[in-house]
Amino acid sequence: MENQGASVVISHHILDGKQQEYEQWLNEIVPLARHSQGFIDHQIVRPVKDLTFIYTVIIRFDTIENLRNWIESDARKKLIEKAVPLFRKNDNYKIKSGLDFLFEDDNQTTVPVRWKQFLVTWSAIYPLSLLIPLILLPFLRLLKIPANHYSDGLLISGCIVFLMVFIVMPNYTKLIKKWLYK
Repeated sequence: MENQGASVVISHHILDGKQQEYEQWLNEIVPLARHSQGFIDHQIVRPVKDLTFIYTVIIRFDTIENLRNWIESDARKKLIEKAVPLFRKNDNYKIKSGLDFLFEDDNQTTVPVRWKQFLVTWSAIYPLSLLIPLILLPFLRLLKIPANHYSDGLLISGCIVFLMVFIVMPNYTKLIKKWLYK
């Protein structure tokens, strides 16, 4: 696989009253990740007090290979075992690269090469960028919403992104799956 930046999004559902222990555990595992080959940076999204119990940790590496080496390392596995009593659910993570989320398939363990991602994304966005304004703008004018370049652009791009993420790409990638993952 070509060298490309990669991120892992880790969700930990922490038991009530175990947040302080989890924070101490983070102080052990984060330095290990920082010193791993290819580490770029990390971000920790903490739960909202008295509202949520999910920690989300995002770690970026320079290549998918270096990221996988960290995720599968013995040091990380030992620290995860140590933290299991703090979790409501098992350690849950997803590895992402660029726009890979648009190409997610539960049955695939790999992501398509970048040039195929580019062609597929472009071939899906181009017709939407022609059709959505033709449909949406007359509808907005019918509702007496005045023409405005910025608000029209905001609504058009929002519709296109919504369609891409939730409707077009999940179906389109299934349709061209053989070619995409070959």
